[in-house]
Amino acid sequence: MITAVEKKLPKNEFKSIFWRSFTLLGSFNSERMEGLGFLYAVMPSIKRIWKDDEKGYKEAMHRHIAAFNMTVAPSPLVMGMTVAMEEKAKEDPNFDTSSINAIKVSLMGPLSGIGDTFFWGIFKVLACSIGASFAAEGSIMGPIMLLLVFNIPNFLTRYYGLKIGYTNGTNILDKLNDSNQMHLFTYVAGIVGVASIGCMVAAWIGISTPLTFTIAGSQIVVQEYLDQICPQLLSLTATLLIYQQLKKNKIGIMQLILIIVVIAFALGAFGILA
Repeated sequence: MITAVEKKLPKNEFKSIFWRSFTLLGSFNSERMEGLGFLYAVMPSIKRIWKDDEKGYKEAMHRHIAAFNMTVAPSPLVMGMTVAMEEKAKEDPNFDTSSINAIKVSLMGPLSGIGDTFFWGIFKVLACSIGASFAAEGSIMGPIMLLLVFNIPNFLTRYYGLKIGYTNGTNILDKLNDSNQMHLFTYVAGIVGVASIGCMVAAWIGISTPLTFTIAGSQIVVQEYLDQICPQLLSLTATLLIYQQLKKNKIGIMQLILIIVVIAFALGAFGILA
């Protein structure tokens, strides 16, 4: 039998996924973020794996159109692991397909942290500095150096990330299955994913209230008391209410966005929320 180490992603698929990974942000939207771009990138492998199983093919399509958001350079690592897991799902009818998205979500935060640090905090600044120094002297090498310094590590990270993600992804899965730790890993991955979403809620939403009351000569600041109960309590409450409505599937995304805008405008106009 062919072991996980010996298995290789077909060359045409590897090239296709590699180049398609550059379109990850091409269809970015507020609902699924990079989800559609991720599906487009791994589509060649999805077609190969599930070509003789229409139901499995449709389910795989739905899996990978889900919300996904990550620094684009390390994303092929996740794509490689995803292809490896899809192959496992096809080979093993008892494979838990929910673990695929759970692992994707769990890797979004850590890999984005690394990617943002290196590509936006180091390589971009370095590339702009070197490019600007050449451009200040009137050299045509200015824009060329900028593109080279930023894109050489970008291309290498994508190429080897996809390769390592696929080969090591299957190895990791084999070890997890052999030791019966797949369920535990999936459970932990789900916890990490939920924690990442909680961090995003606290960092990005930031709903607060400017309401104050005077009782017995003492000024009561409502937001201070809410923060004592739970920091970003209003942001958490709003997120849970929105999630509840999405889960019910009774209101469309655009309708929900419109309702949020109207409510936020009204509450802001009356000085209830900031």
